[in-house]
Amino acid sequence: MKLFRKLFDMEKGFYKRVLILALPIAAQSLITIGVNMLDNIMVGQLGETELSAVSLANQFISIYHILCMGLGMGASVLVSRYWGMRDKEPEKAMVALRKAICIMVRLTVSLAAVFAALTYFIPDMIMQMFVKEGEELDVITNGITYLEYSVITFFFLGLSLTCTLVLRSVGQVKLPLFVSMGAFFVNLGANYSLIFGHFGMPKMGIAGAALGTLIARIYEAFVICGYIFFVDKKIGFRIKHLFLETRDLLGEYIRISIPVLISDGILAAGNTAVAMVIGRLGKAFVAANSVTATTQMMSSVMIQGVCQAGAIVTGQTLGEGEKEKAQRQGYGFLGFGIALGLVSAAFIVAVSEPIIQSFNLSEGTANMARQLMNAISLIVVFQATNSIMTKGVLRGGGDTKMLMLADNLFLWVLSIPLGIAAGFLLGLSPFWIYICLKSDQITKAIWCVVRLHSGKWIKRIKTGREDS
Repeated sequence: MKLFRKLFDMEKGFYKRVLILALPIAAQSLITIGVNMLDNIMVGQLGETELSAVSLANQFISIYHILCMGLGMGASVLVSRYWGMRDKEPEKAMVALRKAICIMVRLTVSLAAVFAALTYFIPDMIMQMFVKEGEELDVITNGITYLEYSVITFFFLGLSLTCTLVLRSVGQVKLPLFVSMGAFFVNLGANYSLIFGHFGMPKMGIAGAALGTLIARIYEAFVICGYIFFVDKKIGFRIKHLFLETRDLLGEYIRISIPVLISDGILAAGNTAVAMVIGRLGKAFVAANSVTATTQMMSSVMIQGVCQAGAIVTGQTLGEGEKEKAQRQGYGFLGFGIALGLVSAAFIVAVSEPIIQSFNLSEGTANMARQLMNAISLIVVFQATNSIMTKGVLRGGGDTKMLMLADNLFLWVLSIPLGIAAGFLLGLSPFWIYICLKSDQITKAIWCVVRLHSGKWIKRIKTGREDS
C-alpha cells in the first residue's frame, strides 16, 4: 500500500499539469504515426518489395530524426530549467534560454547538411548497409530512389522537430498540434496524388511517397519556425538571436545536451544495427516488422506525451528550486509508466489482427507479423516505464551522462548480441528474435527504478558564467 501511494498518490494538480502537456503531444504523435501508417499502406499497395525498400530507407532517415530529437531534447532540458528560473532571475534566465536555442539551431542545420550530403552522394552504400550482399537488389534500387528524393527533407525535418521541442518546453503545445493536423492532410493529399498519379499528377510510385513527405515537412518548418522567429512573445527569440555570442554557455550546453545527443545517437546506431539484423533475415521479416513497428508507435503515443511532459515538469520544478518535490513527482511518473505500459499492451493485442489484415501481405509474412505483435505486447510494458524515466524525469533532472552510459551498456552489451545469436546462431522463431533484440528495455526499466530511488539523478545547471 505504501508503494502504491508513492507511485499514484500525487499532490493536487500534478496529474492535471501532466495531462495538459501530454495530451496535445500525444495527439501530435498520433497524427504523425497516422501519416506514417498511411504512407506504409499506400506504398504497400505497390508490393512487399516497395514496402521493404521504403522501410529500410527510412531507417537511415530515422537516424537523423533520433539525433535531432537528441539535440532538441538536450536543449529542452536547459530551456525548461531556465524557464522555471525566470521569476527569480528573469534577465539572466531569458538570455541563457535564447542562447541555448541559438546553439541548437546551428547544430541542427550543420547535422542536416551532413546527412543531406551522404544521401546525395552515397545512397547505394546506405541501402547496402541494411540488405544482405548480393540479395534483394530490387529492394536496394527502390530504396535509392526514395533517398534521392529525400535529400533536402533533412533541413526542414530537423528545424521543425527541434523548434517544436523548444515550444513544448515553455508550455506551448497547441500550435505544434495544429501544425501537425495540417501536415497530415498535406501529406495525405500529396502522397495520394504523386504515388498513384491522381488529380493530373504523374504516377511516381516510391518517388512520389518521398516527395509527398518533403512537401509536408516544408509546410511544418515554415509554420513552426515562422512562429518562433517572428510571432512568439513568450520566448522572444528573433532572427538576430541566431548571431548571439554563445561561448559562455557552450560548455554548459555540451555538458547537458551532448550526452543526450550521444545517448540518442547510440540509440540510432543500435536501431540501425537491429535493422541490419532484420534486413538480413529476409524481405518477409522486414515487411512484417514494418507493419508491427507502426502498431507499436500507435500504442505508445501517450507514453511519448508523458515522457516529454516528464522532462518539462521536472526541469521547471528544479528551476524553481524544489528538489524534494521533483523527487516525489519522479515516483508519480514511474507509476504513469507502469500503467500506460499495461494499457499499451492491451491495445496491441486488440488491434493487431485488423492492422495485419489491412496490408497486402502473403500468409507467411502475416503469420510472422502476428508473432512480432505478441512480442511487442510484452516488451511495451517495460519500454513505457523506462522511456518515461530516461527520456523524461532523469533527463529533465540533468542526469544525461549516466543515461548515456546506461543506453550504451544495455543496448550494445546485451540486446544486440542476443538478437544476433537468436537470429543467426540459434535460428529461433520471430517472437524470440524480437524479445532478444529488445531485451535492453527490460533491464533498463529495472535500472531506472534504482536510479530514481538514489536521488543522484538531480544535477545543477548553470546559466553561463555563474551558477543558477
